[in-house]
Amino acid sequence: MAERENRRDNRGSDRAPREETPEFADRLVAINRVSKTVKGGKRFGFAALVVVGDQRGRVGFGKGKAKEVPEAIRKATEQAKRQMIRVALRDGRTLHHDTEGRHGAGKVVMRTAVAGTGIIAGGPMRAVFEMLGIQDVVAKSMGSSNPYNMVRATMDGLKQESSPRQVAQRRGKKVADILKRPETDAAPAEAVEA
Repeated sequence: MAERENRRDNRGSDRAPREETPEFADRLVAINRVSKTVKGGKRFGFAALVVVGDQRGRVGFGKGKAKEVPEAIRKATEQAKRQMIRVALRDGRTLHHDTEGRHGAGKVVMRTAVAGTGIIAGGPMRAVFEMLGIQDVVAKSMGSSNPYNMVRATMDGLKQESSPRQVAQRRGKKVADILKRPETDAAPAEAVEA
């Protein structure tokens, strides 16, 4: 019997360090106390919204409900880690292009920014950008101020983000062809010579 308990302890200790890797940072966005009215009175619970990211281009969000706050946060964090997406960043600090995201009544606009701008965004959106690793972005939330809808709308916008490499691959071209500026200066010069 003691042998079986030792074996179980050893198995558990082997697994624990692997699961608790500190590679992801997490941010609690919102915590909400909810109640359920039952025959004897009210039962209180907690709902948590958490954003998780590696601050190098991966981010996810999750929600959890439980009777106690720590358990709700733990559930939300686990769900967030399962639902992570990868976002292409320009120079590892900003978005490649301006984009919009929508979810329900929530609408967000995200614009690329020059170095040194910082994160100009409100609460839930700021948490997503910080966990993603973006350093320069200008963002505006229009419509719903519900943190769940704002986070979902932000994630919707980030899913639409694509790098020049991805666009070139989709079109079957080279990255240089995609980034090449149209030659508008050449046409007026020829007209002057003639």
